[in-house]
Amino acid sequence: MFILGVSCFYHDSAAALLRDGELVAAAMEERFTRKKHDNDFPAKAIEFCLRQAGINGEDLDYVVFYEKPLLKFERILLTTLNTFPQSSDVWREATLTWLKEKLWIKNILQKQIGVDLNKILFCDHHMSHAASAFFASPFREAAVMTVDGVGEWTTTTLGTATSYWEGERDGCNDIKLFSEQRFPHSLGLLYSAFTAFLGFRVNNGEYKVMGMAPYGQPRYMDRMEKVVKVNPSDGSFSLNLDYFSFHHSASQSYNRRFTDLFGEPRGADDDFFTMETNPERSAEKTAMERNQHYADVAASIQRVTEDTLLHIANALHERTGMKQLVMAGGVALNTKANYRLLAETPFEEIYIQPAAGDDGGALGAALWAYHMVLGKPRKWVMPHAYWGQGYSDGECRAFLDEAGIPYESFEDHDDQMLDIVAESLTQEKVIALHQGRFEWGPRALGNRSILADPRSEAMKEVVNTKIKFREPFRPFAPVILRERAPEYFDYPGVERHEAPRYMLMVSPVKADKQAEIAAVSHMGTGRLQAIERETNPRYYGVIERFSQITGTPVLLNTSFNLRGEPIVNTPREAYHTFRNSDIDMLMLGSYLIRK
Repeated sequence: MFILGVSCFYHDSAAALLRDGELVAAAMEERFTRKKHDNDFPAKAIEFCLRQAGINGEDLDYVVFYEKPLLKFERILLTTLNTFPQSSDVWREATLTWLKEKLWIKNILQKQIGVDLNKILFCDHHMSHAASAFFASPFREAAVMTVDGVGEWTTTTLGTATSYWEGERDGCNDIKLFSEQRFPHSLGLLYSAFTAFLGFRVNNGEYKVMGMAPYGQPRYMDRMEKVVKVNPSDGSFSLNLDYFSFHHSASQSYNRRFTDLFGEPRGADDDFFTMETNPERSAEKTAMERNQHYADVAASIQRVTEDTLLHIANALHERTGMKQLVMAGGVALNTKANYRLLAETPFEEIYIQPAAGDDGGALGAALWAYHMVLGKPRKWVMPHAYWGQGYSDGECRAFLDEAGIPYESFEDHDDQMLDIVAESLTQEKVIALHQGRFEWGPRALGNRSILADPRSEAMKEVVNTKIKFREPFRPFAPVILRERAPEYFDYPGVERHEAPRYMLMVSPVKADKQAEIAAVSHMGTGRLQAIERETNPRYYGVIERFSQITGTPVLLNTSFNLRGEPIVNTPREAYHTFRNSDIDMLMLGSYLIRK
């Protein structure tokens, strides 16, 4: 049985394909179109999934869309009517886009994929999130939390999930979402408003706010209380809409009253620096003070988000008494908050869907149909995130030969290549790694990664300014041998938990290790990835050899892309990024290309 899940038309379009309840392929559309955060119909991602399984659209048993368009249109229609004439731009835009395509999802799916109309299903947006986390997790039962901007009407849900496994005589798969918050009261939209205020693009730059926050102090909690009220007893919250415009504007998420409270917004191209990042620029006093203000605003909204999620999680645990928690929705990518949820709530283990945003909704919709609509037992747990398109050594070699690119071949001699790469990393060379199938979700986890020596703080600036061409205040992630992670991170049970596999939590770096891995210690913390040999032997092998040479079982890992571009997919894209940056070496499958 084949079930295809589809998400599109709002944020990150994606497709995911199940065969008898097990994931075959999953990918965001942006990896194929090269349009970052592409939200168009995921034709190329669907084509890839079907090709990976060796089938066509007619072979599909079901196609499942990740939300219910008519309910979403109802919300937009009623919201614009209630805020008219302020919402005239939203009404105009909604009329054009919805009447053109968004109301006709069923027909689009039938036409584009070639599947019978009777095989098309629709899943509620937050149920897709919930299913994407629970049915990919190793848990038999769990509490459920989904938090994002907005689905149809819902912005936050709480619930419980139970399941049964293949081979058991009886049981049922059930997700009960018993509590919700509704638009316009949204933790995701609150964070996005501050993302825009701080000069970053909404639905793209939220992680930059997280990167800026450690350079500030949460000095504006009193002002935050004016824009959002939180009930600590149950985690419910409400936004003061007098400060926002996202509910009636197509282009602006906050208004003049907001800027009267927090000051003029930061320019998108303004240089950000503080005494922590650039003490040598202390003479630029006015700019330094202005930037410190923005850092303090970032720290304040980050604290509000963390504290609110803690209240929600504690209330959820009190109601359910469950030991495990599963999470999805865009806010579940707030890695600092995730660590606090594990450390400061009674939940003993947390599973977060690696593709927690709208892309993961495609997987969740398919899993919902298989387990809850059809009632099929579980037999699959997500073992890794490598579900995208891969390229064989033959395909890599054909590209290199056709382009006339010099390379060294290590077919059947992988150990020799890994020795060379590890030694080069100790000489402060920057290495790009392109191997296997690309990652599901927003993180580069070793198949489309850029690697560097974490011991020199100078490497942070080298990779930021000469290769990634991005803001110098943004942190890099440490990747560590899973069994060595307890030596470096204050994260109880780090070697046993799932979240560190996918770079989904920011953990404190132990005080005596911060100087040793200075390039990946961001104000004493790191968004770690813990890797084991079985999951990715080549990636593990590089780190292992680097550890044997240096004594440090850690590398700097960042995504293999240039600023503003999606992570690379093909060998051609890998070489293009290598050629147009200061990366020193490219590992392309079993081949090594040097500058």
